[in-house]
This record gives sequence, C-alpha cells and structure tokens, in this order.
Amino acid sequence: MTEQPAQAEQPAQPSMEPVPDIAQPVAEPADAAVPSAARKDRRVLHGVLRWTAAVAVFAAVGSATAYGVTSMDRTDVPGLATRTDGRWTYPELTAPPLPTGSPRPFARTNPAGTHYADLRELVLPAPEGAEPDKSLRGKDGWLATDEFLKEYGDTSEQEELRQLFVDYGLRHIAARGWTTSDGTHTRVYLLHFDTAAVVDELRNSHLASYSEPAYAVRGTDLSFPDEKFPTEAVSDDLDYSVYVEPEPYGAEQVRQAYLGAGDVLAVVLQTRKGGAAAVPFQQTVALQSRLLG
Repeated sequence: MTEQPAQAEQPAQPSMEPVPDIAQPVAEPADAAVPSAARKDRRVLHGVLRWTAAVAVFAAVGSATAYGVTSMDRTDVPGLATRTDGRWTYPELTAPPLPTGSPRPFARTNPAGTHYADLRELVLPAPEGAEPDKSLRGKDGWLATDEFLKEYGDTSEQEELRQLFVDYGLRHIAARGWTTSDGTHTRVYLLHFDTAAVVDELRNSHLASYSEPAYAVRGTDLSFPDEKFPTEAVSDDLDYSVYVEPEPYGAEQVRQAYLGAGDVLAVVLQTRKGGAAAVPFQQTVALQSRLLG
C-alpha cells in the first residue's frame, strides 16, 4: 500500500471571544450567571409590568375623558347640542320693567289683575331661525281687531266675536307670529281688557268651554280638549283651555290655547301641514304664560 504523507501540523489559532450579533440586545453582565430559564421568566415579568403600566395610563386617561364628558351639560358636548325632543331655541326672556310703584298682575294689592307693563313687550318673541309673520306687526305694535278675527273662518262667527269684544270692552291687541323651518305657523295674540273678572267671564262663558272651543278656527271642523297637555306647563295664576284638532284633519292640523291671565286673554294658535307637533306648542304656551305671570 502506498503510504499516505503525513499532514502538516496546523499552527495554533489565537484565542478570540465570539462577536455579538448587533441585531440582538447585549445581555447585561449580571445575567451571565443566571440560568436561561430564570432569564426567560424575568423577561416575561418585565413584559407584564410594561403592559400593566400602559393599561394603567390608558385607564387614567380614559377615566379623565369620561369624567370630562359626563360632568358637562348636554349642550356643551359637541354633537349633542341639538335638542332631540322638538323644542325650539328661544332668546332669553326678560320681563319688561313696571312703572314705579306698580304691582305685578297677581299681587295681592292688584285684585283687578292689571298688567301695568307695556303689553307689546309681553308677547313671546320668535324662536331662533323663525321667519316673522309681517301681517301681525300692526300699527305701532297694536293689531286691528279685524286682523285677529281672520283666524275664524265663518263670517257670522267673526261678527259675533266682534260684538263680544265691543260688549266686553276690548282695549287693544298685541300680536306676533312666525313660521319655523319645519313649516309650523305660530300666532300669539294678547287681548287686553279692563279687569280679570271681564276676561274670566268672556273666556269661560263665550270662548272656551270644557268640550270644545265656541268658535272654530279657520281650517278646523272639530277640536277637542288636549288631554295630553301637561298641567305643569302653565303658571298656577293662569286659567287655560287647550284644544287639538283630531285626525282625520284637513291640509293642516290646528292646536289652540286660551289663557286667562289677569286682564289679558292670550290666544295661541299653531298649525302645520301633516300635523302640528305637541312639544313646540306646549313650550310656546308655557313660555307665554310665564311672561304674563
């Protein structure tokens, strides 16, 4: 056999530490003596602590945000400012000043229930965004009786009402009307007489019976007492009768109210094609009663 040549002796390699991979974190020297299982447990523990701290931060921020929202009024929260129950936004109501020394209409020292404030300033203002009814402006703020009588469709009834107003000493009428974006047409009339006793007799005996109004508003055949009208909506000092036109109604539904407020008879009418909503009518009657009380 051919003898294999002896391999040359390889020179000794210098001793070198392994170069760490720069893509991996370098372990701390103290971990060198820790068994691999212990190091793994520690990494898990560190991860859990980091997630716990993060959750705690988010919880704190979330709690603060929730408190900020729930502590605000509904109208202060963006996107929630619009009322959803149909109420209108009226300007701030302020009672007009009384002449010096004059009592309020329902004071004990005012048995006649006299409104000494300017009646034209006691008419409810139109809500925001409403289109004013120019036909009700009148002359110097006073509406002619014939303009009010146009609310009643039957000519013979208009004549009866005109004579009633003469007999009961109607002094003047202040009025305001408007139409909102949904098509609701509102008219508010304040009829001024001499005393509360006159208004009570006129309203109770000639205009507003328990079962129905004595005179039909234009466009209505029947109107019944509105049993759903909230009694707390009207001031305790006022007497009131509220009616609603039942289905089936014609082109428009009519809601109407007669308020006896001292020496003032307030008539509130609302009409709308397809149905007059209850909430804005209740709101209008309530606010007008507050101004008169």
